[in-house]
Amino acid sequence: MLDVEILSPSEVDRAAAVFHRDGFAPIGGALTPDQLELARAGASRVIAQQMAEIPLERANRGHARYSFGPQLHHPEWVQLIDLPAILPILEAIWGSPDFICSGGGGDYSAPGAKEQHLHADVRDVLNDPLGQVTLHDVPTPYIVVNFLMVEFRKINGAIRFVPGTHRTRQPVPAMEEEPARMKESILCAPAGTAVIRDVRCWHGGTANDSDEIRPMTSVGYLAPWFRLPDLSPSLPRELYETLSPRGRELARFIVQPD
Repeated sequence: MLDVEILSPSEVDRAAAVFHRDGFAPIGGALTPDQLELARAGASRVIAQQMAEIPLERANRGHARYSFGPQLHHPEWVQLIDLPAILPILEAIWGSPDFICSGGGGDYSAPGAKEQHLHADVRDVLNDPLGQVTLHDVPTPYIVVNFLMVEFRKINGAIRFVPGTHRTRQPVPAMEEEPARMKESILCAPAGTAVIRDVRCWHGGTANDSDEIRPMTSVGYLAPWFRLPDLSPSLPRELYETLSPRGRELARFIVQPD
C-alpha cells in the first residue's frame, strides 16, 4: 500500500506542495458528517437506479465497475462544488482563484470487480504539430476531487495511484507489464477523505473482493488558463441558484440556460 500522509484541510500550503510532488493529495475530513451523510444517500440512490438498469456484465467500466456519469442534476453532488475545505487548496495549487468547475460524477465498483488497468483521465489535447510540447509539459490543467463514500481498503477495491506520473511523457504500461510497485500503490483512507488529483496522474481500480460496493463521488475543476473542448452545461438553473456567490462563479460555464 502507499505510505501517504492524510492532510488536514488547514494544511493548505503543504497540501499544494504534496500535490505538485505526487500528482495527488489526500485531505482528511473534507466533508462534514452531514455532508458525508447526504453524499452517501445520493450515491446509494443513483447506484441502485443504475444497477437496476445495467447488469454487472454490462457495466461501463468493465465487469461490476461503473462510472456515475454526470450527476450535477442532484443536490448531493452540487454541495461538493464550493467546499471551504477544498477551495483554498485549489487556489494555492493554481496561485489564483480564477479556476472553474467542469462537472461532477465519480465511480463505484461492486463485489466481483477485477483490477482495472492504469490510466490517465485526459488525453493530450494540445496536439502540437511539432511534437515539442505535450499536456504533460505544462502545469496542472485539470483537477478532479474524489470523495470517498466508504473506507477505502485493499479488500474493497481502493484506488491505486502512481506518484509523480502526472508530468511524465512515458506511456502507461499495459497491465501485464506493470511493475509490482505500481500494482501495490494502493491508497487506503477513511470515508469522507477527499483525494485532490491531477487527472494526468496514473491510477486504476483494484479488485473488489469484499461484499460491499465501493463508491466515490467527484467534482472537477479547470485551471484558469485551460478549457476542455467538450465542456457542456450539466447544472440545472434551479440548483445553480442554491449555490453561494463563490459557487455560482465557479459553475458559471456549466449552468444550463433558462
